[in-house]
Amino acid sequence: MSETTMPAAEAEVVASSESEQNSYEIAFHILPTVAEGEVQGVFESIKALITKDQGIIFDEEAPLRFELAYEIVKKHEDKNRKYASAYFGWIRFKTEATAIAVLLEEMDTKPEILRYMTIKLSKTEEENPFRFHEAIESFKMVTTIDEADVVEEEVVIDEVATDDVVAEEKVEPVVA
Repeated sequence: MSETTMPAAEAEVVASSESEQNSYEIAFHILPTVAEGEVQGVFESIKALITKDQGIIFDEEAPLRFELAYEIVKKHEDKNRKYASAYFGWIRFKTEATAIAVLLEEMDTKPEILRYMTIKLSKTEEENPFRFHEAIESFKMVTTIDEADVVEEEVVIDEVATDDVVAEEKVEPVVA
């Protein structure tokens, strides 16, 4: 019986040399001054940055324009400018942790990006993506309720307070 054993110090070296890919999400705002036809090109360039370092994209939501909750100030062409809307999108991908630093440096050089954020995803987050644009649309939708669906609530008035309620209801309107 030959058994191969490895000292703990060597085991650490072997384990660290194996490339382990983690799941990440990068969410970003593209400046509203970018022409609508050029937004897809900016989106594709961000995806190219991810795949350049062997990143694997597994989910995405293309950027769409929407109103921001508050104005964002960004220095652009040596002036501080306020933006009240932006194109928002996100990309989920797998890559090595060392590639994230390179991605962030390259995102900082893109003048079309208003703001971005990168997070490492947990297994639960990876399996259950939040669809921002779908949520915004469902929030804006008006729902019509049929009268048959309305349940009338029975109002129960305490017997002791009944006289007070009746007295208040007998106020006559003033006619001018």
